[in-house]
Amino acid sequence: MQVSIKWLKDYIDFDWSAKELADQFTMAGIPVENVICADEGLDQVVTGRIEEITAHPDSDHLQICQMNVGEKERIQIITGARNVREGQVVPVAMVGAHLPSGLHIKKGKLRGLASNGMLCSASELHLDLTKLTEEEKDGIYILPADTPVGIPASDVLGLDDVVLEFEITANRADCFSVFGLVREIAVLTGNKPKWPMIGCKEDAGRKAADMMSVGIAANDLCSRFSVRIACDVKIGSSPDWMQQRLEGAGIRVINNVVDITNFVMIELGQPMHAYDYEKIAGHSLTARLAKEGENLHTLDGSERLAKGTELVIADAKHPAGLAGVMGGLETEVTERTTTVVFEAACFNGASIRRTSRVCGLHSEASGRFERGVDVTQTKRALDRACQLLQEMGACTVAEGYVDVYPEPKDPVTIDFTAEEINRRLGTQIEGSEMADTLTRLGFSIETRLNGTCRATVPSWRSDCTYMEDLSEEVARIHGFDKIASTTPFGRMVQGKQGAKQNLVTRIKHTLAALGMTEELSFAFTSKALFDKLLVPQDSPFRKAIPILNPLTDAAPLVRTCLLTSIMENAVRNFSRKNHNICLFDIAPVFLPEALPVTELPDERLMLAGLWTGRRNEITWNHDNDMVDFYDMKGIVEELFRAIGIQKYTVEAGEHFALHPGKTAFFKKGREVLATVGELHPKAAENFGIKQKVYLFEMCVDVLMKYTGRHFQFDSLPKYPAITRDLALLVDVDIAASDIERVIAKNGGKHFKEATLFDVYMGKQVADGKKSMAFSLKFQSKDRTLTDEEADTAFQNILNAVQKYFQAELRA
Repeated sequence: MQVSIKWLKDYIDFDWSAKELADQFTMAGIPVENVICADEGLDQVVTGRIEEITAHPDSDHLQICQMNVGEKERIQIITGARNVREGQVVPVAMVGAHLPSGLHIKKGKLRGLASNGMLCSASELHLDLTKLTEEEKDGIYILPADTPVGIPASDVLGLDDVVLEFEITANRADCFSVFGLVREIAVLTGNKPKWPMIGCKEDAGRKAADMMSVGIAANDLCSRFSVRIACDVKIGSSPDWMQQRLEGAGIRVINNVVDITNFVMIELGQPMHAYDYEKIAGHSLTARLAKEGENLHTLDGSERLAKGTELVIADAKHPAGLAGVMGGLETEVTERTTTVVFEAACFNGASIRRTSRVCGLHSEASGRFERGVDVTQTKRALDRACQLLQEMGACTVAEGYVDVYPEPKDPVTIDFTAEEINRRLGTQIEGSEMADTLTRLGFSIETRLNGTCRATVPSWRSDCTYMEDLSEEVARIHGFDKIASTTPFGRMVQGKQGAKQNLVTRIKHTLAALGMTEELSFAFTSKALFDKLLVPQDSPFRKAIPILNPLTDAAPLVRTCLLTSIMENAVRNFSRKNHNICLFDIAPVFLPEALPVTELPDERLMLAGLWTGRRNEITWNHDNDMVDFYDMKGIVEELFRAIGIQKYTVEAGEHFALHPGKTAFFKKGREVLATVGELHPKAAENFGIKQKVYLFEMCVDVLMKYTGRHFQFDSLPKYPAITRDLALLVDVDIAASDIERVIAKNGGKHFKEATLFDVYMGKQVADGKKSMAFSLKFQSKDRTLTDEEADTAFQNILNAVQKYFQAELRA
C-alpha cells in the first residue's frame, strides 16, 4: 500500500519530514519500505515565460528564446521545438539541474550562441503521458497562461508530494487505510485529527428500499451487505485534488464514480463497488456461491467458468461480479449511466483469498478483504461515497439504505492490569500512561472494582483479542527502543532421549548385532490378513479403526497387531525367492476402546520378530540345518540379557497364530514378557508358506517395567564352588521351569544356580515319565563350603521336588 503525505495532512497536522515520519511509523510496528519523492530531479526546474523569440542566424530549425524566470535578468535558451510561442509559460530546467530523464543541464553553445538552460517536454519531466493530449505529449509542455513565473515547476505540476510505500503486516488490517494511518500519527504526535464530517442529503425523492433488494445466501461467507443508490448521476472526471490523491496511492483514474469508490476504499479501508442500476436484472443483488459452470465475466474483460466455490454478487439472472475481487462487466458504470448502486459489504477473508488465487486475480479490494475489514463501516463508507459525488454536483441520493446484517458483531473486551503488562514487557510504565495510550488508539478503558481494567476493543482492531495484544500496543507506542534489554532467564535442560527411547535403541542394536534386520512397515492392515493369521472373530484385534481415505483398498484398517505387518513383509520376500529371512519390527499398534471411535485409541509400542530358513549361509564349512524353535528362543534370551531382564520363567503357552505345543511364554510372575513359537501350520498354508517360520512378539511397555536400570557389580568369587547333579523322574507334562523355581526356593543361602543339562525319554523310562538332570551349584563369598553343607542343601532340594512333583531320584 502507498499513500501520499498530502493525503495524510488533509486530516492531521505534523512537522516531521517524510523520512522522519517513515522512521516513526517503522518504529511503531508499521514498516515503511520506501519513500518516493514525486518531484525527484525537479529541484532546479522552474516556471518561465517566453518574452521574445528570434530565429537562430545559423540554423533553419533552432530558435532563440529570451526567458523570464523571475530573476532581474532574462536568460537565453536555444530550442528546436516548433510549438513554442511568445507569452507562453513553460517548465525551464536551469543550469545544474539533473532531470528525471537522466539529463544533466550545463551551460553550452548551439551554433556559436550561448544557451543557459533547457525548455522541458512532458517525457523529460517523467509526467504521466496517458493523461495528456496528443499536443501536450509532443514538443515543450505548455503550462496555463496565468501560471506565475519563477516558482518551482513541481508546485504547478502537482508533483510537490512524497509517497510512503508501506509493507504492512497482515494483522494490522486497520492500517490499510488513510484513516488508520492518521490514527497512528495522532497517537505518535499527540495532535488531534481533523476528521471530515461524513453525511449526505437524501434529496432524490425516492426510497432505496423501494428501488432495490439485497440478500445473503451464504451467511458464512458474507456477514454484511449494504447498498445506497445515487440518482441523476452525471459521469465525468473527478476533481484534480482527488486524482492527485489516487495517483499518489498508485490507483488509475477512470471517472468520478469509480474514482470515488477507490478513494473511499483507500480513505476508510472499506472496499466498495458501483453498479449501473438499470443493468441489474430484477433490481436485486444477492451474495451467494457460484453455480458450477456458471460464466464469470469480470471488468478486466476475461471470462471464467465457475467451479462452484467462488462467492459472487448475483442479480436475478447471472453473476454481477466476483465478490470482493472484481466487478462484472455486464453491470459496469459507463458514460450513459444515470443511476448508480453503491455497494459496501464484508466478506470472509479465506474465501476471497481462495477465489483470488483460483482465478488469478488480485486487486486492492481483495487484499483488504483477505486481511479483514471493519464490518461496522459499510454504512459510513456508503455515506462518504454519496457525499463526495454530491459535492461534485453529480447526483442526488435516494432515502435510506438497503442493509442486510444478520448477526451484528459484539464488541470485544479484554481484562488486564498494569502489573501484568509491565511484567510481560519488563517495564515500569504507569497504569495511567497505559490507559492514555490505549484510549488514544481508540480503546475504551473502564476501571473495575477489583482493581483490574477492562478495555473495549474498537471495531477496526480485529487483531486484538488477548491481554498480550494490549501489551504489544503499549510497548510499540511507548517505544521499543525505550525498553531496556535484559538477558533471558530460564532453566536449561539438556536435550536427550527418554527412558523408553533409550530402551528402543538398545533393543534395535542388540537384535541387529544378533543378525536380524529391522523392517519398516505402514501402520495399515486388512481383514484378509486377520483371517490368514487365524485371529479369532471375537478377538479385540478384529476391532480395527477403518480409514476414511486409505492409501490402497488392500489396507483399509489401522493395525492392531504387529504380526500382520511382519508376515506381510515375509510373504513379499518369499515372492522374490528370498527364503532365508531374519526380521524384526518395533512399531505402534492402535487399539480403540470402541467403534466408531469417540476418543483416541490406546497406542502400544510392540516388538515383533521373524526367523525362517537356514541357520547359516551355504559354505563348505557350515551345515545346511534350518533354524528351529530354540534358535528363536535364544534370540529372546540374548535380548533379555542385554536389556537387563532376569529371573524370568519360560512355560508352555497358546497363541492363535502359533503352533499348539510349540509356543512358549516368557513371564515375570503372571505377566507375559514375550511370546515365542512356530507359525501355526494353518496360518502358513493361508500365507502360501511351505517352510517353518518362527515368531516372537513383545510389548515394549511391559519390557520397560522389568528392564534393569540400576546395576551392582560383585567381585569375582575367591572361593571354589561345589556342584551336585540331580537326576529326576517326573511326569511328562511337568515343565523344567517349575522344577527350577522349587529348587531355587529350597536351595538355601549358598545356592547359586540350577542348569538343566539332560532330558531323556526312552526304554529305561516308564511311559508318561521323563528323566531330567540338573547341575546344582553352591558357593559362598567369604569361605569354602564343606561337603556337609552342600549335601544338606541338596537333600532339602530333593525333599521339595519329591513333595511337589512326586519326583523319583534316578540312579
